[in-house]
Amino acid sequence: MTDLLDRKLIFVTGKGGVGKTTIAASLAWLAADRGKRTLVCEVDAKGNLADFYETAPTRFEEREIAPRLWAMSMDTEASLKQYLSLQLKLPLMLRIGPLAKMFDFVASAAPGVREIVTVGKLCWEVKEKHYDLIVVDASATGHIVGQLTAPQAINQLVQVGLVRQQTGWMLDILDDPSTTGLVVVATPAEMPVSETLDLTARLREETNVDLAAIVVNRVLPELFGRGEEEVFERLDASPGPRDQIDAAVAGPVVSLMRAARLTVTMRRSRTEHLERLRGAIDPNVPLLYMPYLFFRSHGLRATHQLADALSAELGY
Repeated sequence: MTDLLDRKLIFVTGKGGVGKTTIAASLAWLAADRGKRTLVCEVDAKGNLADFYETAPTRFEEREIAPRLWAMSMDTEASLKQYLSLQLKLPLMLRIGPLAKMFDFVASAAPGVREIVTVGKLCWEVKEKHYDLIVVDASATGHIVGQLTAPQAINQLVQVGLVRQQTGWMLDILDDPSTTGLVVVATPAEMPVSETLDLTARLREETNVDLAAIVVNRVLPELFGRGEEEVFERLDASPGPRDQIDAAVAGPVVSLMRAARLTVTMRRSRTEHLERLRGAIDPNVPLLYMPYLFFRSHGLRATHQLADALSAELGY
């Protein structure tokens, strides 16, 4: 299998709230830190990718935000103008006003038109070799398949001509597992795992895009072993030792024991979801575990820590 960071284009997706942007930002940071000229692109222009790098809001124009790391956010209209100029060589007068309105009309009626403008920009950057790696903070699980299959959808609508030729080279990039991969982010909970399994099935049935890895985010650490758990259970079952504790500290001790038991229970329940996920996916697909970070807000500190965790999981 191709090493994750040896690819040229990585889409990162996941159910809303699982930390998709967190992982995309950390993966891009890790690639740049390892010497790769990296672009991280946020598909949702209203997202908060910039917060993870503690930098100014991103725009369509790529901007270097750290050594070897550039960031941008997707703008469909700006991408369309660039596409028409660079790919179809249309004159300037045809690229303004009425054409943009026509595009909105067609995009509302035809599947894949709006998505292909986004995918086309990213594939073009790969084709031109402007970056060693492009990490995409992509659409959520419910929309990512439509985004990845946009070139094929256009192929079915347009049989000949310049547009058909453009989708051909995009498919070559998207369907090459050594070039393009999809990373799915989940958390150890029932719904995120179910959506991840549904997505992997659709990915296999409807696309040729390679499933590069599954990242399980917010995995609780194993704070207590079996020996400690047995001690907690004995203390909880026998009130004698607690009766001998000074009243001033009895309350905190009881609270501490309850917190410890809750931690063990939560970890065990989440382990069941992890086992379900591991048992249902191809054993060749890397399953990467990211720790739960007890931070109130995201930023560079969290991005650095998760980049280090990714590096350890990938064996760097």
